[in-house]
Amino acid sequence: MAIKKQKSHLPLRLNLLFFAIFLLFSLLILQLGVVQILYGQDAQEEIDRTENVTSQTPVPRGRFFDRNGEMLVDNNATFAITYTPRKNVQPDDNLELAETLVNYIDIDPESVTQRNIEDYWIMQNTEEAASRLTDEELTGNDQEQYYSMLEHISEDDLNSITDEELEVIAVKRELDQAYELTPHIIKRDEISQEEYAIIAENLTRLPGINVTTDWERVDTQDGTFSNFIGRITSAEEGLPRQRLDYFLSRNYSRNDRVGRSGLEEQYENYLSGHKEVRRHETDSSGRVINSELIRQGERGKDLVLSVDIQLQKQLDQIVQEELENAINAYPQRNQHMDDAMAVMMDPNTGEILAMSGQTYNREDGEFIDNSNRVLSHAFMPGSTVKGATILAGIDSGVISPGEVINDRPINIAGTAEKSSYRNLGNVNDIEALKLSSNVYMFLTALRMGGEFDYQEGENVNVGASGYYDMVNYFKQFGFGVETGVDFPSESTGFRGSVEGREDIGGIMMDLAIGQHETYTTLQLAQYASTIANGGYRMEPRIVKQIHDPISAEGLGPVYEVREPKALNKIGMEDQYLDRVREGFRQAFQETNGTGYSEFDDAEYSPAGKTGTAQEYIYHDDGSRTDVENLSLVGYAPHDEPEVSFAIIVPKTGIVRDMNETQYSANLKIGRRALDAYFDLKEQRGEEAEELEEQEE
Repeated sequence: MAIKKQKSHLPLRLNLLFFAIFLLFSLLILQLGVVQILYGQDAQEEIDRTENVTSQTPVPRGRFFDRNGEMLVDNNATFAITYTPRKNVQPDDNLELAETLVNYIDIDPESVTQRNIEDYWIMQNTEEAASRLTDEELTGNDQEQYYSMLEHISEDDLNSITDEELEVIAVKRELDQAYELTPHIIKRDEISQEEYAIIAENLTRLPGINVTTDWERVDTQDGTFSNFIGRITSAEEGLPRQRLDYFLSRNYSRNDRVGRSGLEEQYENYLSGHKEVRRHETDSSGRVINSELIRQGERGKDLVLSVDIQLQKQLDQIVQEELENAINAYPQRNQHMDDAMAVMMDPNTGEILAMSGQTYNREDGEFIDNSNRVLSHAFMPGSTVKGATILAGIDSGVISPGEVINDRPINIAGTAEKSSYRNLGNVNDIEALKLSSNVYMFLTALRMGGEFDYQEGENVNVGASGYYDMVNYFKQFGFGVETGVDFPSESTGFRGSVEGREDIGGIMMDLAIGQHETYTTLQLAQYASTIANGGYRMEPRIVKQIHDPISAEGLGPVYEVREPKALNKIGMEDQYLDRVREGFRQAFQETNGTGYSEFDDAEYSPAGKTGTAQEYIYHDDGSRTDVENLSLVGYAPHDEPEVSFAIIVPKTGIVRDMNETQYSANLKIGRRALDAYFDLKEQRGEEAEELEEQEE
């Protein structure tokens, strides 16, 4: 009997398996088709998505020149290593780059903060840091948890960081400060050629890193006039916090270097130049796939100052020498004397030719350049203001031109006697300036206050309106108001008030001789210029011209000229002003004039007014020391002025013994300053003649 062979079920199972696989693939293909049809375009757009981003690269700042074209501040090219991060760079990316870059550069870890170290430790020990959090701390958001991690870091954790890791942290700290697609300098100082070359050879291993050149400010005059030129911030300092919004609204980057003081700050908009602007096209991952130059960078504009740097150097030296001479001549009497200030300017244009403020350090015998004190510090000026007092009196009609007054002590009931340094007898307005009569000014002030019938030993009847009339006359010369100088800040001095006061007459008499309000040296120079030029109060200017930049060393085309500007014309007749100018001339050029001893033989025909003001130094124990401010204003030549000046030497000792003499540092500085100006003028004239002869 034949045995029936059993039929195998394997083919059926395989068929079922293949059929199931077929169905799954069919469903998958169907799904892909649906995606392609319904969402394919969106998916492709996401893959192809690009974004345009602009970046701005800083350019060197404009340079400074003096009025004769001599370079004052330049830019030196230096090696620099920059980092330009792509979009969406993460801290881990910068850490990885820092660990590689530290093998090629040396960087000082001194700038690393404790927070930088703590952040690094958490990055390297994330799980350990998270394990220290309490259950309550784990309920907070990511930021709260991170701050909790920081609190759990111990001293041992921080001490475990090696010196090599500190260098990595220092590099990462610089990388983290960079903004996407914007070059950030991570090192510029002390980069050797070898270091520069090694980085250049390994750029493919250092994404975003590049080697280039940068610039640094260079003072070519060894600090002369640097107080006024000012300084700029470093890349580490970046934008000043107090003006952050201002600069950010003008497309500055946070790490840009900007002027933070002096002319660097005042003329920031000109000096900063125009950054190079590029448009970058990035893909969805943030990689740059194309870059296009939108605007070529342009260096900042150059400034030509009104300052004569050679005259400036001589003025600095003169002020230092005469200050030291005065201290050494009477060391005990002048023990509180430590600084002196001087300003020289063109009275016809307001251009400042030189400004100096020197402070003597008694401990080491060295001088400190505090030249900005001519703008920022105000002092009682003494008799230098008497020209304004005479003009106020004549113009208001309380004294007449040529009126003679008997100079004798003034005694008002209940007040101390007021007088000149000696009884001068009968003097007119011109002689009152020549001899510096206090009494003439006292009586003028009382009349302006309404007191025309002064009687010795009796009270005076003076109203407040007269005081304010006198103050307003003084303002016409720039006393108590801003000079308008192109500098970030200046003091207007102390302005008094008579509200509620009963001694208005005494205050007015003090005001009339420069013993009430305080003024800066620059205000006095503006006043002297106003007298010299016929009554125009000119705005002082430090910057004369602005030039477009060029690649060569010289100056480019003129971009802007800072034209002279008259702030006001004093409201007095020219004939009155002529009398004051004659009084100033006689004070310097005629026997017994208060400046005659120093200026009698000057060939350039100077004119001016001396001043001495009483001051006080108050000590911690409540005691006080009486001192004096020596001042001087003037100009030359007297008939066609081309230079004016003002000098203040504060806190000199008082001569109490008539057999002793005072070292008149104010007069000596003034004489030597004018000598220096006219000597330079003559020297340059001779050099120009020689050059002209050679060309012929």
